[in-house]
Amino acid sequence: MPLKIALLPGDGIGPEVTDEAVRILKNVAEHSGKPFTFSTHPIGGAAIDVEGVGLPERTLEACLGAKAVLLGAVGHPKFDGRVPSERPEAALLALRQALGGFANLRPAICYPALARRTAFQPERVRGANLLIIRELLGGLYYGEPRGFEASGNTAFNTLIYSRHEIERVARVAFTRARERRRKVASIDKANVLETSRLWRAVVSDIAKEYPDVELEHVYVDTAAMRLATTPTSFDVMLCDNLFGDILSDQAASIAGSLGVLPSATLGGRVDLYEPVHGSAPDIAGKGWANPIGAIASAAMLLRFSAGMDQEANEIDHAIEDALAAGARTRDLAAPGERTLSTRDMGQAIEDALHDIRDRRHAYHAV
Repeated sequence: MPLKIALLPGDGIGPEVTDEAVRILKNVAEHSGKPFTFSTHPIGGAAIDVEGVGLPERTLEACLGAKAVLLGAVGHPKFDGRVPSERPEAALLALRQALGGFANLRPAICYPALARRTAFQPERVRGANLLIIRELLGGLYYGEPRGFEASGNTAFNTLIYSRHEIERVARVAFTRARERRRKVASIDKANVLETSRLWRAVVSDIAKEYPDVELEHVYVDTAAMRLATTPTSFDVMLCDNLFGDILSDQAASIAGSLGVLPSATLGGRVDLYEPVHGSAPDIAGKGWANPIGAIASAAMLLRFSAGMDQEANEIDHAIEDALAAGARTRDLAAPGERTLSTRDMGQAIEDALHDIRDRRHAYHAV
């Protein structure tokens, strides 16, 4: 039975990077013999322009009927003057809530070829490979009440978490840590916030179910400093919604660009995959966008929604090989270094994928 994938290219550079991710997925389908079916639907500003709402009912129905959703990006400055509920970003929040995924996995890797392209001294960042797990359906982004007082001079948001919300995302973090270096750093602000005190207590309780995984509690400000000084000290970072959003963007400095970071949102009715970067409308249509985040998100889709670990690993290795061979988009290039277009970078990764398969077949033939 074909794997049904709903494509939501979205706004700005979203369609460009999504095209390259789909190119790789079609390549995998062709070589694996496992068929995929794709359907494309509007979301965000593109949907508002055509249908007047950021998340049309037909788009949501298609997503709920799919096995996985691959999203490009949403957002455009022409909607900045609207109230938050009428902006493109509100469609993404509504989609996440409807799909029900509560655990957002955001890996950040320093590829060896990019160690000198980060903001760090190479010896500080080389070998960094961490996974940020962000709780996605609670906290400040969804807490009620929220809004402005009548005067317009005071605004308020509610930070709220339940034991259940913390338990379920903590279990995801500990389970993933078992597949890595068996270390979890739980990020909070327990010296100030009551929600963080509950967070720390609940995570400590869940840790007892995983005696083989080391747990440390880290204040969010200390975590930010460690990401900037000793990023290799982290393996899995467990964060609430706000802290995970901020720290995962900071982690882009480890990778060299926000454009290489993927994400997967798991735990709900349908899993959602999307690059961490935004819609970057200022470079849309110029062929400058980095498709690696979208392609790596497609690899996560294969791993978590299709059970195709080998194919996912091959894509990850193809990205690394393409970078090692000198493939660079504008965001990764040193001054004077040759750059590839979005499409050419996708082609370079596809070529590397072919080379990996050829080497594997040659090895088995010996």
